[in-house]
Amino acid sequence: MENQDVGYNVSRRAPDLEDYLDMARRQKAWIIGPMFAALVISCVVAFAWPDTYVSTAVVRVTPPQVPEAFVPTNVNLEMSQRINAMAQQILSRSTLTNIINTYNLYPREKARLPMEDVVEEMRRDAVRISNVVSYTPSEGRRQVPAFQISFAYENRILAQKVCQELVTKFINENTRDRANQSVFTTQFLKDQLELARRDLQAVEDKLAQFRVNNAGKLPDQVQQNLQQLSALEARLGNLNATVGRSNQEKLLLENQLRITKEQLNTLGSPTEQITVQQQQQAQVKNDRLARLENEIMALETRIAALKETYTEAHPDVKAHISALGVLKRQRESLEKQEAAKEAAEASKKKPEEVPQKRTVTNPNVLREQRELEAIVKRLQGLMEAKDLEMEEARREAQRIDALIRTTQSRIDATPLGEKEYMELLRDRELVRQRVDDLNKKQSVSRIATDLESRQQGENLELLDPASIPQKPSQPQRPLIIGAGTAIGLFLGIVLAGAREVKDSSLKNLKDVRAYTQLNILGSIPLLENDLVVRRRRRLGWLAWSTATIVGIMIMSGSMYYYYFMPKV
Repeated sequence: MENQDVGYNVSRRAPDLEDYLDMARRQKAWIIGPMFAALVISCVVAFAWPDTYVSTAVVRVTPPQVPEAFVPTNVNLEMSQRINAMAQQILSRSTLTNIINTYNLYPREKARLPMEDVVEEMRRDAVRISNVVSYTPSEGRRQVPAFQISFAYENRILAQKVCQELVTKFINENTRDRANQSVFTTQFLKDQLELARRDLQAVEDKLAQFRVNNAGKLPDQVQQNLQQLSALEARLGNLNATVGRSNQEKLLLENQLRITKEQLNTLGSPTEQITVQQQQQAQVKNDRLARLENEIMALETRIAALKETYTEAHPDVKAHISALGVLKRQRESLEKQEAAKEAAEASKKKPEEVPQKRTVTNPNVLREQRELEAIVKRLQGLMEAKDLEMEEARREAQRIDALIRTTQSRIDATPLGEKEYMELLRDRELVRQRVDDLNKKQSVSRIATDLESRQQGENLELLDPASIPQKPSQPQRPLIIGAGTAIGLFLGIVLAGAREVKDSSLKNLKDVRAYTQLNILGSIPLLENDLVVRRRRRLGWLAWSTATIVGIMIMSGSMYYYYFMPKV
Protein backbone atom coordinates (compact mmCIF):
# COMPACT_ATOMS: atom_id res chain seq x y z
CA MET A 1 0.00 0.00 0.00
CA GLU A 2 1.48 3.38 -1.01
CA ASN A 3 1.09 6.81 0.61
CA GLN A 4 -0.34 8.36 -2.54
CA ASP A 5 -3.39 6.07 -2.17
CA VAL A 6 -4.20 7.56 1.21
CA GLY A 7 -5.38 10.85 -0.29
CA TYR A 8 -3.18 13.19 1.78
CA ASN A 9 0.56 13.65 2.39
CA VAL A 10 2.11 12.07 5.45
CA SER A 11 5.70 12.78 6.56
CA ARG A 12 8.01 9.85 6.83
CA ARG A 13 8.72 8.51 10.24
CA ALA A 14 12.26 8.51 11.60
CA PRO A 15 13.93 5.14 10.83
CA ASP A 16 15.56 3.14 13.63
CA LEU A 17 18.29 0.52 13.64
CA GLU A 18 15.94 -2.28 12.55
CA ASP A 19 14.86 -0.14 9.61
CA TYR A 20 18.51 0.45 8.58
CA LEU A 21 19.16 -3.29 8.72
CA ASP A 22 16.10 -3.94 6.59
CA MET A 23 17.31 -1.33 4.10
CA ALA A 24 20.74 -3.02 3.94
CA ARG A 25 19.12 -6.42 3.33
CA ARG A 26 16.86 -5.02 0.64
CA GLN A 27 19.63 -2.94 -1.11
CA LYS A 28 22.63 -5.27 -0.54
CA ALA A 29 23.11 -5.77 -4.25
CA TRP A 30 23.30 -1.99 -4.85
CA ILE A 31 25.80 -1.62 -2.01
CA ILE A 32 28.05 -4.60 -2.73
CA GLY A 33 27.98 -4.14 -6.50
CA PRO A 34 29.58 -0.62 -6.69
CA MET A 35 32.00 -1.55 -3.92
CA PHE A 36 33.19 -4.66 -5.78
CA ALA A 37 33.39 -2.75 -9.05
CA ALA A 38 35.44 -0.03 -7.37
CA LEU A 39 37.70 -2.72 -5.86
CA VAL A 40 38.32 -4.21 -9.28
CA ILE A 41 38.92 -0.81 -10.90
CA SER A 42 41.26 0.38 -8.15
CA CYS A 43 43.18 -2.92 -8.25
CA VAL A 44 43.59 -2.62 -12.01
CA VAL A 45 44.67 0.99 -11.68
CA ALA A 46 47.10 0.22 -8.85
CA PHE A 47 48.85 -2.63 -10.65
CA ALA A 48 48.69 -1.11 -14.13
CA TRP A 49 50.27 2.10 -12.85
CA PRO A 50 54.01 1.70 -13.43
CA ASP A 51 56.39 2.03 -10.53
CA THR A 52 58.12 5.32 -10.01
CA TYR A 53 61.53 5.28 -8.33
CA VAL A 54 62.91 8.48 -6.81
CA SER A 55 66.67 8.93 -6.61
CA THR A 56 67.77 11.69 -4.22
CA ALA A 57 71.11 13.43 -3.77
CA VAL A 58 72.11 16.05 -1.19
CA VAL A 59 74.39 18.91 -2.23
CA ARG A 60 76.15 20.90 0.45
CA VAL A 61 76.82 24.63 0.25
CA THR A 62 80.43 25.16 1.36
CA PRO A 63 81.32 28.65 2.62
CA PRO A 64 84.30 30.49 1.10
CA GLN A 65 87.70 29.47 2.45
CA VAL A 66 88.77 33.11 2.75
CA PRO A 67 86.50 35.27 4.97
CA GLU A 68 84.47 37.86 3.12
CA ALA A 69 85.81 40.50 5.52
CA PHE A 70 89.17 40.08 3.75
CA VAL A 71 88.02 39.36 0.17
CA PRO A 72 84.43 40.43 -0.66
CA THR A 73 82.77 38.25 -3.25
CA ASN A 74 81.72 39.50 -6.70
CA VAL A 75 78.50 37.42 -6.58
CA ASN A 76 75.75 39.49 -5.03
CA LEU A 77 73.00 36.84 -5.02
CA GLU A 78 72.28 34.57 -2.09
CA MET A 79 72.77 30.86 -2.58
CA SER A 80 69.02 30.16 -2.68
CA GLN A 81 68.55 32.76 -5.40
CA ARG A 82 71.52 31.44 -7.36
CA ILE A 83 70.17 27.88 -7.05
CA ASN A 84 66.85 29.03 -8.49
CA ALA A 85 68.68 30.80 -11.31
CA MET A 86 70.81 27.73 -11.99
CA ALA A 87 67.70 25.51 -11.86
CA GLN A 88 66.12 27.59 -14.62
CA GLN A 89 69.26 27.15 -16.70
CA ILE A 90 69.65 23.42 -16.02
CA LEU A 91 65.94 22.65 -16.46
CA SER A 92 65.81 24.46 -19.76
CA ARG A 93 64.44 22.73 -22.82
CA SER A 94 67.82 22.16 -24.44
CA THR A 95 69.40 20.61 -21.34
CA LEU A 96 66.49 18.30 -20.55
CA THR A 97 66.20 17.27 -24.21
CA ASN A 98 69.85 16.31 -24.18
CA ILE A 99 69.36 14.24 -21.01
CA ILE A 100 66.27 12.52 -22.45
CA ASN A 101 68.08 11.62 -25.65
CA THR A 102 71.25 10.54 -23.84
CA TYR A 103 69.49 8.08 -21.49
CA ASN A 104 66.56 7.27 -23.82
CA LEU A 105 63.94 8.37 -21.31
CA TYR A 106 60.15 8.34 -21.83
CA PRO A 107 60.04 6.18 -24.99
CA ARG A 108 56.23 5.78 -24.84
CA GLU A 109 55.68 9.51 -24.30
CA LYS A 110 58.05 10.40 -27.15
CA ALA A 111 56.12 8.12 -29.46
CA ARG A 112 52.80 9.88 -28.87
CA LEU A 113 53.74 13.42 -27.72
CA PRO A 114 55.97 16.16 -29.09
CA MET A 115 59.30 16.70 -27.38
CA GLU A 116 58.14 20.01 -25.82
CA ASP A 117 55.37 18.21 -23.94
CA VAL A 118 57.71 15.43 -22.81
CA VAL A 119 60.21 18.01 -21.52
CA GLU A 120 57.45 19.93 -19.74
CA GLU A 121 56.16 16.72 -18.14
CA MET A 122 59.67 15.81 -16.99
CA ARG A 123 60.23 19.31 -15.59
CA ARG A 124 56.85 19.36 -13.82
CA ASP A 125 56.58 15.82 -12.47
CA ALA A 126 60.01 14.19 -12.35
CA VAL A 127 62.58 16.75 -11.19
CA ARG A 128 62.42 18.23 -7.68
CA ILE A 129 64.87 20.78 -6.28
CA SER A 130 64.39 21.85 -2.68
CA ASN A 131 65.37 25.11 -1.02
CA VAL A 132 68.56 25.52 0.98
CA VAL A 133 67.89 24.29 4.52
CA SER A 134 69.94 23.19 7.50
CA TYR A 135 70.70 19.53 6.85
CA THR A 136 72.00 16.99 9.34
CA PRO A 137 74.15 14.28 7.69
CA SER A 138 73.59 10.64 8.48
CA GLU A 139 76.82 10.54 10.48
CA GLY A 140 75.22 12.82 13.04
CA ARG A 141 77.58 15.76 12.54
CA ARG A 142 76.58 19.36 12.91
CA GLN A 143 73.99 20.83 10.61
CA VAL A 144 75.16 22.26 7.31
CA PRO A 145 73.31 24.30 4.64
CA ALA A 146 72.30 21.95 1.85
CA PHE A 147 69.55 21.22 -0.66
CA GLN A 148 68.17 18.09 -2.29
CA ILE A 149 67.92 17.13 -5.94
CA SER A 150 65.61 14.26 -6.82
CA PHE A 151 64.50 12.60 -10.02
CA ALA A 152 61.59 10.19 -10.40
CA TYR A 153 61.48 7.57 -13.15
CA GLU A 154 60.24 4.02 -13.83
CA ASN A 155 63.76 2.57 -14.00
CA ARG A 156 65.64 2.97 -10.74
CA ILE A 157 69.08 2.71 -12.39
CA LEU A 158 68.24 5.44 -14.88
CA ALA A 159 66.74 7.50 -12.08
CA GLN A 160 70.04 7.30 -10.21
CA LYS A 161 72.08 8.19 -13.30
CA VAL A 162 69.89 11.15 -14.24
CA CYS A 163 69.95 12.42 -10.64
CA GLN A 164 73.74 12.21 -10.62
CA GLU A 165 73.82 14.00 -13.97
CA LEU A 166 71.70 16.83 -12.54
CA VAL A 167 73.97 17.09 -9.49
CA THR A 168 77.05 17.29 -11.71
CA LYS A 169 75.42 19.98 -13.83
CA PHE A 170 74.53 21.98 -10.71
CA ILE A 171 78.09 21.83 -9.36
CA ASN A 172 79.65 22.67 -12.72
CA GLU A 173 77.12 25.41 -13.42
CA ASN A 174 77.76 26.96 -10.00
CA THR A 175 81.52 27.00 -10.59
CA ARG A 176 81.14 28.38 -14.11
CA ASP A 177 78.48 30.90 -13.07
CA ARG A 178 80.52 32.27 -10.17
CA ALA A 179 83.65 32.49 -12.31
CA ASN A 180 81.77 34.21 -15.13
CA GLN A 181 80.08 36.66 -12.78
CA SER A 182 83.39 37.48 -11.14
CA VAL A 183 85.14 37.94 -14.50
CA PHE A 184 82.28 40.03 -15.86
CA THR A 185 82.31 42.17 -12.71
CA THR A 186 86.06 42.72 -12.99
CA GLN A 187 85.79 43.55 -16.69
CA PHE A 188 82.89 45.91 -16.02
CA LEU A 189 84.86 47.72 -13.33
CA LYS A 190 87.84 47.88 -15.67
CA ASP A 191 85.72 49.44 -18.43
CA GLN A 192 84.18 51.89 -15.98
CA LEU A 193 87.64 52.78 -14.70
CA GLU A 194 88.82 53.49 -18.24
CA LEU A 195 85.79 55.71 -18.84
CA ALA A 196 86.39 57.51 -15.56
CA ARG A 197 90.04 58.05 -16.45
CA ARG A 198 89.04 59.48 -19.82
CA ASP A 199 86.58 61.77 -18.08
CA LEU A 200 89.30 62.81 -15.64
CA GLN A 201 91.70 63.50 -18.52
CA ALA A 202 89.03 65.61 -20.24
CA VAL A 203 88.41 67.61 -17.07
CA GLU A 204 92.16 68.01 -16.55
CA ASP A 205 92.53 69.29 -20.11
CA LYS A 206 89.70 71.79 -19.60
CA LEU A 207 91.24 72.92 -16.34
CA ALA A 208 94.71 73.24 -17.90
CA GLN A 209 93.30 75.22 -20.82
CA PHE A 210 91.41 77.47 -18.40
CA ARG A 211 94.60 78.03 -16.42
CA VAL A 212 96.50 78.88 -19.59
CA ASN A 213 93.80 81.27 -20.75
CA ASN A 214 93.50 82.87 -17.30
CA ALA A 215 97.10 82.73 -16.15
CA GLY A 216 97.52 84.94 -13.10
CA LYS A 217 93.75 85.46 -12.73
CA LEU A 218 92.98 82.23 -10.92
CA PRO A 219 91.41 82.35 -7.46
CA ASP A 220 94.19 80.29 -5.93
CA GLN A 221 96.72 82.82 -7.30
CA VAL A 222 95.18 85.82 -5.51
CA GLN A 223 97.52 85.52 -2.54
CA GLN A 224 100.44 85.06 -4.88
CA ASN A 225 99.38 88.12 -6.87
CA LEU A 226 99.00 90.13 -3.67
CA GLN A 227 102.46 89.09 -2.52
CA GLN A 228 103.84 89.89 -5.95
CA LEU A 229 102.07 93.28 -5.88
CA SER A 230 103.53 94.03 -2.46
CA ALA A 231 106.99 93.00 -3.65
CA LEU A 232 106.66 95.14 -6.79
CA GLU A 233 105.51 98.12 -4.79
CA ALA A 234 108.42 97.66 -2.39
CA ARG A 235 110.74 97.32 -5.35
CA LEU A 236 109.30 100.50 -6.89
CA GLY A 237 109.79 102.32 -3.61
CA ASN A 238 113.41 101.15 -3.46
CA LEU A 239 113.97 102.30 -7.04
CA ASN A 240 112.49 105.71 -6.29
CA ALA A 241 114.65 105.93 -3.20
CA THR A 242 117.64 104.92 -5.30
CA VAL A 243 116.85 107.66 -7.81
CA GLY A 244 116.54 110.21 -5.02
CA ARG A 245 119.72 109.05 -3.37
CA SER A 246 121.58 109.08 -6.67
CA ASN A 247 120.28 112.55 -7.35
CA GLN A 248 121.54 113.73 -3.94
CA GLU A 249 124.87 112.07 -4.49
CA LYS A 250 125.06 113.71 -7.91
CA LEU A 251 124.40 117.08 -6.31
CA LEU A 252 127.16 116.40 -3.81
CA LEU A 253 129.45 115.36 -6.62
CA GLU A 254 128.58 118.52 -8.56
CA ASN A 255 129.32 120.56 -5.45
CA GLN A 256 132.61 118.79 -4.97
CA LEU A 257 133.38 119.26 -8.67
CA ARG A 258 132.63 122.96 -8.44
CA ILE A 259 134.82 123.31 -5.36
CA THR A 260 137.59 121.34 -6.97
CA LYS A 261 137.45 123.48 -10.13
CA GLU A 262 137.53 126.63 -8.04
CA GLN A 263 140.55 125.30 -6.21
CA LEU A 264 142.12 124.43 -9.53
CA ASN A 265 141.43 127.92 -10.88
CA THR A 266 142.81 129.61 -7.78
CA LEU A 267 145.87 127.46 -7.71
CA GLY A 268 147.70 129.54 -10.34
CA SER A 269 150.70 128.68 -12.44
CA PRO A 270 153.16 126.21 -11.01
CA THR A 271 156.12 128.38 -12.33
CA GLU A 272 156.69 131.74 -10.56
CA GLN A 273 159.40 133.93 -9.08
CA ILE A 274 159.36 133.61 -5.33
CA THR A 275 161.86 133.90 -2.62
CA VAL A 276 163.04 130.92 -0.79
CA GLN A 277 161.21 131.98 2.35
CA GLN A 278 157.93 132.39 0.46
CA GLN A 279 158.39 129.02 -1.13
CA GLN A 280 158.77 127.41 2.26
CA GLN A 281 155.78 129.26 3.73
CA ALA A 282 153.58 128.45 0.73
CA GLN A 283 154.52 124.84 0.94
CA VAL A 284 153.52 124.71 4.63
CA LYS A 285 150.30 126.65 3.98
CA ASN A 286 149.29 124.50 1.04
CA ASP A 287 149.88 121.31 3.00
CA ARG A 288 147.64 122.40 5.88
CA LEU A 289 144.87 123.70 3.61
CA ALA A 290 144.99 120.56 1.50
CA ARG A 291 144.56 118.39 4.56
CA LEU A 292 141.58 120.48 5.73
CA GLU A 293 139.99 120.40 2.27
CA ASN A 294 140.32 116.65 2.10
CA GLU A 295 138.82 116.22 5.55
CA ILE A 296 135.92 118.55 4.68
CA MET A 297 135.20 116.69 1.43
CA ALA A 298 135.29 113.29 3.18
CA LEU A 299 132.99 114.54 5.92
CA GLU A 300 130.49 115.99 3.42
CA THR A 301 130.40 112.65 1.59
CA ARG A 302 129.83 110.86 4.87
CA ILE A 303 126.99 113.22 5.82
CA ALA A 304 125.28 112.69 2.43
CA ALA A 305 125.48 108.92 2.91
CA LEU A 306 123.99 109.16 6.41
CA LYS A 307 121.10 111.32 5.19
CA GLU A 308 120.04 108.55 2.83
CA THR A 309 119.47 106.30 5.84
CA TYR A 310 118.68 108.68 8.69
CA THR A 311 117.02 112.04 9.10
CA GLU A 312 118.82 115.23 10.11
CA ALA A 313 117.59 114.79 13.68
CA HIS A 314 119.64 111.61 14.08
CA PRO A 315 122.53 111.98 16.53
CA ASP A 316 125.16 110.71 14.06
CA VAL A 317 124.02 113.19 11.42
CA LYS A 318 124.12 116.04 13.91
CA ALA A 319 127.59 115.04 15.11
CA HIS A 320 128.97 114.93 11.56
CA ILE A 321 127.40 118.31 10.72
CA SER A 322 128.97 119.82 13.86
CA ALA A 323 132.34 118.33 12.93
CA LEU A 324 131.97 119.74 9.39
CA GLY A 325 131.32 123.21 10.82
CA VAL A 326 134.39 122.97 13.01
CA LEU A 327 136.57 122.03 10.04
CA LYS A 328 135.21 124.88 7.92
CA ARG A 329 135.90 127.36 10.73
CA GLN A 330 139.44 126.00 11.07
CA ARG A 331 139.98 126.49 7.32
CA GLU A 332 138.71 130.08 7.46
CA SER A 333 140.84 130.78 10.54
CA LEU A 334 143.91 129.33 8.84
CA GLU A 335 143.37 131.45 5.76
CA LYS A 336 142.96 134.60 7.87
CA GLN A 337 146.10 133.81 9.88
CA GLU A 338 148.16 133.28 6.75
CA ALA A 339 146.89 136.51 5.22
CA ALA A 340 147.68 138.50 8.39
CA LYS A 341 151.12 136.97 8.64
CA GLU A 342 151.96 137.87 5.07
CA ALA A 343 150.80 141.48 5.61
CA ALA A 344 152.91 141.81 8.78
CA GLU A 345 156.01 140.45 7.09
CA ALA A 346 155.58 142.83 4.16
CA SER A 347 155.35 145.88 6.45
CA LYS A 348 158.48 144.93 8.37
CA LYS A 349 160.66 144.64 5.34
CA LYS A 350 163.00 147.63 4.50
CA PRO A 351 162.84 149.04 1.04
CA GLU A 352 166.54 148.49 0.47
CA GLU A 353 166.13 144.86 1.41
CA VAL A 354 165.13 143.23 -1.73
CA PRO A 355 164.95 139.45 -1.47
CA GLN A 356 166.57 137.50 -4.12
CA LYS A 357 163.99 136.09 -6.44
CA ARG A 358 164.22 133.26 -8.83
CA THR A 359 161.92 131.49 -11.26
CA VAL A 360 161.17 128.01 -10.04
CA THR A 361 158.60 125.35 -10.64
CA ASN A 362 156.67 124.77 -7.48
CA PRO A 363 156.40 120.99 -7.10
CA ASN A 364 153.61 121.21 -4.54
CA VAL A 365 151.51 123.35 -6.85
CA LEU A 366 152.20 121.02 -9.71
CA ARG A 367 151.33 117.97 -7.60
CA GLU A 368 148.21 119.60 -6.23
CA GLN A 369 147.22 120.70 -9.72
CA ARG A 370 147.53 117.14 -10.95
CA GLU A 371 145.63 115.80 -7.94
CA LEU A 372 142.83 118.29 -8.49
CA GLU A 373 142.63 117.44 -12.15
CA ALA A 374 142.40 113.75 -11.25
CA ILE A 375 139.71 114.52 -8.71
CA VAL A 376 137.81 116.49 -11.38
CA LYS A 377 138.00 113.58 -13.79
CA ARG A 378 136.97 111.11 -11.06
CA LEU A 379 134.03 113.29 -10.03
CA GLN A 380 132.96 113.66 -13.63
CA GLY A 381 133.08 109.88 -14.05
CA LEU A 382 131.11 109.39 -10.85
CA MET A 383 128.53 111.88 -12.09
CA GLU A 384 128.21 110.03 -15.38
CA ALA A 385 127.85 106.76 -13.47
CA LYS A 386 125.14 108.32 -11.31
CA ASP A 387 123.37 109.52 -14.44
CA LEU A 388 123.48 106.00 -15.86
CA GLU A 389 122.34 104.55 -12.53
CA MET A 390 119.40 106.98 -12.33
CA GLU A 391 118.46 106.28 -15.93
CA GLU A 392 118.53 102.53 -15.30
CA ALA A 393 116.53 102.97 -12.12
CA ARG A 394 113.93 105.06 -13.97
CA ARG A 395 113.58 102.41 -16.70
CA GLU A 396 113.31 99.71 -14.07
CA ALA A 397 110.70 101.79 -12.21
CA GLN A 398 108.69 102.15 -15.40
CA ARG A 399 108.84 98.39 -15.94
CA ILE A 400 107.86 97.70 -12.31
CA ASP A 401 105.00 100.18 -12.63
CA ALA A 402 103.73 98.34 -15.72
CA LEU A 403 103.97 95.05 -13.81
CA ILE A 404 102.07 96.58 -10.91
CA ARG A 405 99.26 97.65 -13.24
CA THR A 406 99.19 94.18 -14.82
CA THR A 407 99.11 92.45 -11.44
CA GLN A 408 96.40 94.78 -10.22
CA SER A 409 94.33 94.04 -13.32
CA ARG A 410 94.73 90.31 -12.64
CA ILE A 411 93.53 90.78 -9.07
CA ASP A 412 90.57 92.82 -10.27
CA ALA A 413 89.67 90.18 -12.90
CA THR A 414 89.88 87.23 -10.49
CA PRO A 415 86.16 87.16 -9.43
CA LEU A 416 85.01 87.03 -13.08
CA GLY A 417 86.21 83.43 -13.72
CA GLU A 418 85.99 82.20 -10.14
CA LYS A 419 82.65 80.39 -10.63
CA GLU A 420 83.79 78.51 -13.73
CA TYR A 421 87.13 77.68 -12.14
CA MET A 422 85.51 76.35 -8.97
CA GLU A 423 83.12 74.23 -11.06
CA LEU A 424 86.06 72.77 -12.95
CA LEU A 425 87.86 72.03 -9.68
CA ARG A 426 84.74 70.42 -8.23
CA ASP A 427 84.24 68.30 -11.35
CA ARG A 428 87.87 67.22 -11.25
CA GLU A 429 87.59 66.28 -7.58
CA LEU A 430 84.41 64.28 -8.17
CA VAL A 431 85.87 62.43 -11.15
CA ARG A 432 89.11 61.82 -9.24
CA GLN A 433 87.17 60.36 -6.33
CA ARG A 434 85.27 58.14 -8.77
CA VAL A 435 88.53 57.00 -10.34
CA ASP A 436 90.01 56.20 -6.91
CA ASP A 437 86.86 54.35 -5.87
CA LEU A 438 86.73 52.33 -9.08
CA ASN A 439 90.44 51.58 -8.80
CA LYS A 440 89.95 50.18 -5.30
CA LYS A 441 86.89 48.20 -6.38
CA GLN A 442 88.76 46.79 -9.39
CA SER A 443 91.62 45.66 -7.16
CA VAL A 444 89.21 43.94 -4.79
CA SER A 445 87.30 42.42 -7.71
CA ARG A 446 90.52 41.14 -9.28
CA ILE A 447 91.40 39.42 -6.00
CA ALA A 448 87.89 37.93 -5.83
CA THR A 449 88.23 36.68 -9.41
CA ASP A 450 91.54 35.02 -8.54
CA LEU A 451 89.82 33.45 -5.52
CA GLU A 452 87.06 32.06 -7.74
CA SER A 453 89.55 30.76 -10.29
CA ARG A 454 91.16 28.75 -7.47
CA GLN A 455 87.67 27.50 -6.47
CA GLN A 456 88.11 28.80 -2.94
CA GLY A 457 84.87 30.75 -2.87
CA GLU A 458 81.37 29.58 -1.98
CA ASN A 459 80.94 26.27 -3.81
CA LEU A 460 78.63 23.28 -4.02
CA GLU A 461 79.88 19.97 -2.70
CA LEU A 462 78.25 16.56 -3.03
CA LEU A 463 77.28 15.52 0.48
CA ASP A 464 75.15 12.43 -0.24
CA PRO A 465 75.50 10.93 -3.73
CA ALA A 466 72.49 9.98 -5.79
CA SER A 467 70.92 6.90 -4.24
CA ILE A 468 69.71 3.79 -6.06
CA PRO A 469 66.09 3.46 -4.85
CA GLN A 470 65.10 -0.02 -3.70
CA LYS A 471 61.36 0.55 -3.33
CA PRO A 472 59.10 2.57 -5.56
CA SER A 473 57.74 5.76 -4.14
CA GLN A 474 54.64 5.59 -6.34
CA PRO A 475 52.06 4.26 -6.59
CA GLN A 476 50.90 3.45 -3.03
CA ARG A 477 48.91 0.37 -4.02
CA PRO A 478 47.30 -0.49 -0.65
CA LEU A 479 46.23 3.12 -0.34
CA ILE A 480 44.83 3.19 -3.88
CA ILE A 481 42.92 -0.13 -3.42
CA GLY A 482 41.62 0.87 0.00
CA ALA A 483 40.58 4.33 -1.15
CA GLY A 484 38.90 2.89 -4.28
CA THR A 485 36.99 0.31 -2.24
CA ALA A 486 35.89 2.94 0.24
CA ILE A 487 34.73 5.20 -2.60
CA GLY A 488 32.77 2.26 -4.12
CA LEU A 489 31.17 1.47 -0.74
CA PHE A 490 30.21 5.10 -0.29
CA LEU A 491 28.77 5.19 -3.81
CA GLY A 492 26.75 2.01 -3.14
CA ILE A 493 25.37 3.45 0.08
CA VAL A 494 24.41 6.61 -1.73
CA LEU A 495 22.63 4.62 -4.46
CA ALA A 496 20.85 2.47 -1.88
CA GLY A 497 19.76 5.52 0.04
CA ALA A 498 18.50 7.15 -3.15
CA ARG A 499 16.45 4.05 -3.97
CA GLU A 500 14.99 3.94 -0.47
CA VAL A 501 14.08 7.60 -0.64
CA LYS A 502 12.41 7.10 -3.99
CA ASP A 503 10.50 3.98 -2.77
CA SER A 504 7.40 5.20 -0.84
CA SER A 505 5.75 1.81 -0.23
CA LEU A 506 4.98 0.41 3.23
CA LYS A 507 7.66 -2.02 4.24
CA ASN A 508 6.51 -3.49 7.58
CA LEU A 509 3.86 -3.25 10.30
CA LYS A 510 5.52 -0.18 11.79
CA ASP A 511 4.83 1.70 8.56
CA VAL A 512 1.20 0.52 8.58
CA ARG A 513 0.61 1.67 12.17
CA ALA A 514 2.45 4.98 11.60
CA TYR A 515 0.73 5.94 8.39
CA THR A 516 -2.84 4.46 8.92
CA GLN A 517 -3.27 5.08 12.64
CA LEU A 518 -5.17 1.73 12.82
CA ASN A 519 -4.82 -1.27 15.09
CA ILE A 520 -3.35 -4.30 13.31
CA LEU A 521 -5.20 -7.50 14.14
CA GLY A 522 -3.13 -9.77 11.86
CA SER A 523 -0.91 -9.96 8.79
CA ILE A 524 -0.97 -12.24 5.76
CA PRO A 525 2.49 -12.98 4.19
CA LEU A 526 3.05 -12.39 0.46
CA LEU A 527 2.44 -15.56 -1.49
CA GLU A 528 4.62 -16.08 -4.62
CA ASN A 529 5.16 -18.93 -7.04
CA ASP A 530 8.04 -21.10 -5.88
CA LEU A 531 9.22 -21.64 -9.43
CA VAL A 532 9.45 -17.91 -10.05
CA VAL A 533 11.27 -17.41 -6.74
CA ARG A 534 13.82 -20.14 -7.48
CA ARG A 535 14.36 -18.87 -11.02
CA ARG A 536 14.97 -15.35 -9.76
CA ARG A 537 17.37 -16.62 -7.11
CA ARG A 538 19.30 -18.73 -9.62
CA LEU A 539 19.61 -15.75 -11.98
CA GLY A 540 20.87 -13.58 -9.15
CA TRP A 541 23.47 -16.11 -8.07
CA LEU A 542 24.54 -16.57 -11.68
CA ALA A 543 24.98 -12.86 -12.19
CA TRP A 544 26.90 -12.42 -9.00
CA SER A 545 29.09 -15.45 -9.65
CA THR A 546 29.87 -14.23 -13.14
CA ALA A 547 30.67 -10.73 -11.94
CA THR A 548 32.86 -12.08 -9.14
CA ILE A 549 34.76 -14.42 -11.44
CA VAL A 550 35.27 -11.69 -14.05
CA GLY A 551 36.42 -9.24 -11.37
CA ILE A 552 38.84 -11.76 -9.89
CA MET A 553 40.22 -12.56 -13.35
CA ILE A 554 40.69 -8.87 -14.09
CA MET A 555 42.48 -8.30 -10.79
CA SER A 556 44.62 -11.39 -11.32
CA GLY A 557 45.52 -10.23 -14.81
CA SER A 558 46.62 -6.84 -13.53
CA MET A 559 48.72 -8.52 -10.84
CA TYR A 560 50.25 -10.89 -13.38
CA TYR A 561 51.03 -7.96 -15.65
CA TYR A 562 52.77 -6.16 -12.83
CA TYR A 563 54.77 -9.03 -11.41
CA PHE A 564 55.58 -11.18 -14.42
CA MET A 565 55.57 -8.97 -17.48
CA PRO A 566 59.04 -7.53 -18.34
CA LYS A 567 59.54 -3.87 -17.50
CA VAL A 568 60.54 -1.47 -20.20
